[in-house]
Amino acid sequence: MPEIEHERHARGRFRLRPGEVLGILLFWAFLAALTATGRLLDPRLPERPEVTSALVALSFIEYSIWAALTVPIAWMASRVSRKVESQTLRILALVGIGVLIAIAVDTALLHARVRLLPPFPGRPPRTVGGNIIRFEFLYDLMVYFAVLGAALARNYFLRYQARVQETQALKAEAALLQARLAEAQLAVLRTQLNPHFLFNTLHAISSLVERDPRGVRRMIARLSDLLRHTLEQSSEQEVPLDRELELLRRYLDIMEVRFQDRLDVTQHIDDDVRDALVPNLVLQPLVENALKHGVSETEGPARIEITARRSDDSVVLSVRDNGPGPSTPSGNGVGLRNTTARLAQLYGDRQRFSLRAAPGGGTIAEVTLPYRPAAQAT
Repeated sequence: MPEIEHERHARGRFRLRPGEVLGILLFWAFLAALTATGRLLDPRLPERPEVTSALVALSFIEYSIWAALTVPIAWMASRVSRKVESQTLRILALVGIGVLIAIAVDTALLHARVRLLPPFPGRPPRTVGGNIIRFEFLYDLMVYFAVLGAALARNYFLRYQARVQETQALKAEAALLQARLAEAQLAVLRTQLNPHFLFNTLHAISSLVERDPRGVRRMIARLSDLLRHTLEQSSEQEVPLDRELELLRRYLDIMEVRFQDRLDVTQHIDDDVRDALVPNLVLQPLVENALKHGVSETEGPARIEITARRSDDSVVLSVRDNGPGPSTPSGNGVGLRNTTARLAQLYGDRQRFSLRAAPGGGTIAEVTLPYRPAAQAT
C-alpha cells in the first residue's frame, strides 16, 4: 500500500494544468512560426512555391513533434530521477535516452523532407545512416536538453513548493502541539492548586469543629457554594476580573467565619480593569498566603487590602496584609509556586510576580499582567 500511494503521488506531481498545456502549445507554435519566417526570408533559397511551402510545413512538423514529446520527456525524467539511485547512472540514462530521441526525431524529419521537398540538382540524397555518422541529430539533441532542463526545473520547483507547504504544515502542527502542551501543563497546575486550596479550607473548618459548630456549618455551606462555582468555570484559563473577584468573595466568606470579627478586607478596584482578563483563581492563593503567613501570625485585627489598577498596557493586582512581613523573597508555598508557574506558562516574559515587605509592616504580593479586555477574546 505505501508503494501504491507513492506511485500515485509521483504521477500526480507531473499532471499538467490546462494553463501549462496551453503554454507548451503556444511556445512551440511561436518557435515554428519564427523558424518558418526565417526560412522564408533566407535569400539563398530558390523562389519556388513548392520549396517555400515545404519549408513552412517542415517547420511546423518539427516543432509539433517536440510539442508532443515535451510531456513524455518530463514524465520520463521524473521516473529516471526517482528509480535510479546513482547520480552518474541517472545522467548517463538521461543522455542515452536523449540521443535515441534526437536520432528518432532527425529520422522522422528526414523522411518528411524527402516527401515534401523536391530533390536539389547535384546533391546526393541523405540517408539515416549518413545523418547519424555526420551527427546531424546534434541540433535535435540540444533541443532535447532544453526540454529536459525545463522539465527538471519544473520538477525541482514543485518539490520546493511541496517542501514549503510541508514546512508550513509542520510549523502549524508544532504550534498546535505547543498550545496543547501548554493547556496540559496548565491543567496539571490547576489539579494541584484546587486540592491544595480544598485541603487548607478543610483544615480551617476542622479547627472550628469543637469551639464553633454553627460557624462550621456556615463554612461547609459556603465551601459547597464555592466548589460549585469553581467547577462551573474549571475549564477556563482566563476570566474577567469581576468574575475572579466574585470567586474571591465566596472564599472570603469562608475565611470571615474562621477569623470571626478579626478579618477586615478592603478592595480598591479601578473601573477600567474590571473587564480585564486574568488567570482563573489568581487572587485566591495570594489572599490565602496573606492569611496563612501574615494575618494568622499576628494578634489583633487582620487587615487585607486588595488592589487592581491599570498601568499603561498592564494590569497590576496586589494583595497587602498587616502581618510580620515575608519570610522569603518569593514565597515557597504550593499556592504561590503554582501561581508563578501558571503566570509564566500563560504570559511568558510579559508578566511579573513579586513578594516584598510593605512600608510600615506587612507583605505585598503583586502580579503584573498584560492588559487584555474580555471583549477582545470573543
